[in-house]
Order: sequence, then C-alpha cells, then structure tokens
Amino acid sequence: MPPRIPALQLADGLLQLSCLIHHTLDRIAAEHGLSVIQVRLLRSLRDREFGMFDLAQHLALRKSTLTGWVDRAESRGLVVRMASPADRRASHIHVTAEGRRLSRAIEEAVNAEIEKLVSGVSASDRDRLASVVSQVVAAAARDPQPKT
Repeated sequence: MPPRIPALQLADGLLQLSCLIHHTLDRIAAEHGLSVIQVRLLRSLRDREFGMFDLAQHLALRKSTLTGWVDRAESRGLVVRMASPADRRASHIHVTAEGRRLSRAIEEAVNAEIEKLVSGVSASDRDRLASVVSQVVAAAARDPQPKT
C-alpha cells in the first residue's frame, strides 16, 4: 500500500500541479518539435486572428520576442503573415491547416495525459475542480497582472 501523502496547502498544491502540467506540456510539445510558447501561439491562433501587437499582449510577450517565435513557426509552415486590411504596415497572423492539425494533436495528447493524472479522482471531484479552475481563470482574465 503506498504511503499516505499529507494534504497540501493551497499555494503549494497549485504550484506542484502547475509543474506537473507544465512538464507534461513541455514533453509533448518537444515530441512535436515545438516549445511551450509555440504551442500557446498555435492554440491562440487556432480559433481567431490577431495582429502582432494584440498577439504579443495576449501571450504576455514583447513584440520583438514574438516576432522570433512567429518567424520560426512561419518557416515550419505553421502560420502565415498577411497584410492587415486596415494598415498595410501591420500584419495579421493566421494559423495554417498544418498548424491547426498540430495544435489539435498536441491538445489531444495533453488532454489524455491530464485524464491519466486525475484518474484517481472521482468524477464529481473532477467536475468541481474544473468549475473552480474556470472561476480562477475567469477572475484572472478580468484583472490581469501587469507585464514584467
């Protein structure tokens, strides 16, 4: 019988869970030749279009940093830059069919790993956890932290 692990304090538990999820995402992203930032980039673009400035804000990156990430994704055929209809000096970033396919494959793999991670938790507790996480994420979206 495995040893009983004492209950964690909220912050410690959330930090440890965050590390488990981040390591899972990092491993799966690497299996597909991507970084976590590139996965976030593709996921953000999968269902909507962004200009570079808005995408940088959305991902909490400097525009100059984002440019390098977009360059690498574009060279792999995962995204394309298109001139903005409102300002030809600006560009909008679109995910390609290959970028969308890769993003969905990674999402499915991560979801499967998360399901394994919570397999010992009852269905009602998983539902409660999903509800609480949704509340925390929604509250954070209403009151974003300043960029550092």
